[in-house]
Amino acid sequence: MVFTAGQIAGILEGEVHGNPEIAVHKLAKIEEGEKGSLTFLANPKYTSHIYKTKASITIVNKDFIPEQDLETTLIKVEDAYKSFSKLLEYYNQVKNNKTGIEQPVYKSDSATFGDDLYLGAFSYIGSNVTIGNNVKIYPNVYIGDNVRIGNNVVVFAGAKIYSESIIGNNCVVHSGVIIGADGFGFTPNSEGEFSKVPQTGNVILEDNVDVGAGTTIDRATLGSTILRKGVKLDNQIQIAHNVEIGEHTVIAAQTGVAGSTKIGKHCMIGGQVGIVGHIVIGNNVKIQAQSGIGRNVKDNEVLQGSPALNYGDFNKSYVHFKNLPKIMNRIDNLENKD
Repeated sequence: MVFTAGQIAGILEGEVHGNPEIAVHKLAKIEEGEKGSLTFLANPKYTSHIYKTKASITIVNKDFIPEQDLETTLIKVEDAYKSFSKLLEYYNQVKNNKTGIEQPVYKSDSATFGDDLYLGAFSYIGSNVTIGNNVKIYPNVYIGDNVRIGNNVVVFAGAKIYSESIIGNNCVVHSGVIIGADGFGFTPNSEGEFSKVPQTGNVILEDNVDVGAGTTIDRATLGSTILRKGVKLDNQIQIAHNVEIGEHTVIAAQTGVAGSTKIGKHCMIGGQVGIVGHIVIGNNVKIQAQSGIGRNVKDNEVLQGSPALNYGDFNKSYVHFKNLPKIMNRIDNLENKD
């Protein structure tokens, strides 16, 4: 796709300083800019690069005044970083604006579809599925019986959405995601053998939820596994049966949340965190990467370590952890003197 400086300025409500007809077809970092590319300058520490960049167009803040000659055409906006992000979003919308039904696909006669559907080749749509407007379903997606999908949803290639799942509006489900597989439910008998407990619930994703590639979200044993409005999950996360995650909580890659745990609103959970089952984590909690959470957590706590400690206590303790060999030597010396 090719855009001129004038077109981009129109999208961003900016002002062109230079050639409004100059065109770009790709994006670049300012230090790697070349002819035909678009870049931006938001952080003052990169200012020196604007005088050397070969990028055809650079987005800058309105208060930027060049101190040397420039080869690049400027688009001046209120906030260069936000404007560049807006442009990326616009670019994605244009790039992903697919419609129509490719062949071959299977779609049940009982499935219903809204307007502006894109259904990629080799997709499967089960019985009684309901799909809203402006939904993009990429190739090799499986959607089981009785699934409901809202408006403006994107399901990328190879995702699997099992029966009875409910997906809200404006959700993004990336490649390799599995929503609604059975939870890990088994019960032992007297001989130590394990029998499966039927998993009869479902998964609910409310509006504006993003699920990263390779993430798995298990259906509930009874009731629902629920991701509330605005939840963002990174790649390769495991969400077990009957978990509930509160509004606008974000979780980084390789984290695992065990069954029936409730996580509050506006939490931030780092990568490779392990959270046991059947606990409650409050609102506005921050958990550092690789922490292990084995207890209930109150609102506003900041935790680190495994088992996790208060963040401040962990840092104070770490000072002693790393000095333990020296401390032990001092203790040994004192004991030897005695």
